[in-house]
Amino acid sequence: MNKIKDYLQLVKLSLSIMVVFSSVISYLLAPGVGFDWWRIFLLFAGGLLVTGSANTINQVVEKDTDAMMKRTARRPIASGRMSAQEGWGFAIFTGALGVFILGNYFNWTAAGIAAFSLFLYAFIYTPLKKVNSIAVMVGAVPGALPCLIGWVAGFAPGEEVDWLAGGVLFLIQFFWQFPHFWAIAWIAHNDYSAAGFKLLPADKGPTRFTALQTVVYSLLLLPVTMAPYFTGICTFDNTAGLIGLILVIAGNLFMIMRCAMLYAKMDIPSARRVMFGSYLYLPVVLLALLLSKV
Repeated sequence: MNKIKDYLQLVKLSLSIMVVFSSVISYLLAPGVGFDWWRIFLLFAGGLLVTGSANTINQVVEKDTDAMMKRTARRPIASGRMSAQEGWGFAIFTGALGVFILGNYFNWTAAGIAAFSLFLYAFIYTPLKKVNSIAVMVGAVPGALPCLIGWVAGFAPGEEVDWLAGGVLFLIQFFWQFPHFWAIAWIAHNDYSAAGFKLLPADKGPTRFTALQTVVYSLLLLPVTMAPYFTGICTFDNTAGLIGLILVIAGNLFMIMRCAMLYAKMDIPSARRVMFGSYLYLPVVLLALLLSKV
């Protein structure tokens, strides 16, 4: 039982589920895709395995750094309960199996994007965190690719993919990550700094510039989340679509207000409200778009 708990810690189950959730919703938004429990399960399983592999590699590479931080010191590899070799073996197995599921049951374009996402997160973003805060922007790419993976998985092999619409879904999760992650980095700044991570946009730590950046990206989310209504994914010409549109607008106003409050108060409680608000925002907006599907 303890070994199972350690593996669940490796894959960061709650975080991975949220990431894969966005992939499943994006898949369901693809034209002609209906609600098929078996295919949803396969997509969820494939995405969870790939995401879990990336998270495992992250913990192998950062085992010494994790051991320095209170919030991560009890992770399996950092604490010494599991060897780095076992972590690598688990990561290779789960990553390969996840990519195979996506390629075999959906299409190899989606599988290729998933493999690229895993590589970018594990081998580019992870070491870059100690070099420069640009790591957050680099990490936002694999963080947003699950939306594109899900969208592409909704097209049959050989079928022409609507990349513009898929790109819009990618941008929603891409922009969302900045206020979300900077709020986390604001709260855990002392831990991150002690470990040598450079994750906030200002070298001096949580500053008004950082808070302003969260406001800017939350404002950018408003037109980006409206874009699906103008790219053929969603409609507001019926009751369900109109309700979805209202929810999208309300979700954006909620997020903007949270970020504006952080800018006004400049404190950890406000950063925590941005963080928890972002956890609520993303599923509400994605489900609202699904409600509005053409």
